[in-house]
Amino acid sequence: VQLQASGGGLVQAGGSLRLSCAASGRTSGTYAMGWFRQAPGKEREFAATITGSGGNTRYADSVKGRFTISRDNAKNTVYLQMNSLKPEDTAVYYCAAHTYAGSLLVSTSRYEFWGQGTQVTVSS
Repeated sequence: VQLQASGGGLVQAGGSLRLSCAASGRTSGTYAMGWFRQAPGKEREFAATITGSGGNTRYADSVKGRFTISRDNAKNTVYLQMNSLKPEDTAVYYCAAHTYAGSLLVSTSRYEFWGQGTQVTVSS
């Protein structure tokens, strides 16, 4: 499966952005999907994940209550709605997929497929 992330940009603190991740290849419902982020000089970290059916989600504590992950399998697309953005949310955001469709995995090493990343910058 190939993943294409989009929707990043520059936003003021307190603002919102919606990221999209379009999947091509095998039907996206076959895969669980995740969003990760990597700030300059830091390791890539987990943000959110959703099962293949979209019925279950999991979030990092740092984004819980502010970010919402969702998916539209008819469009082969996963979204990350980001509200109440903070300067510390500034990072390159990556979407990723793995084949354990019913599992909510948080480790980067468990994800087999990665998109190219989209930059999110939150100004104070």
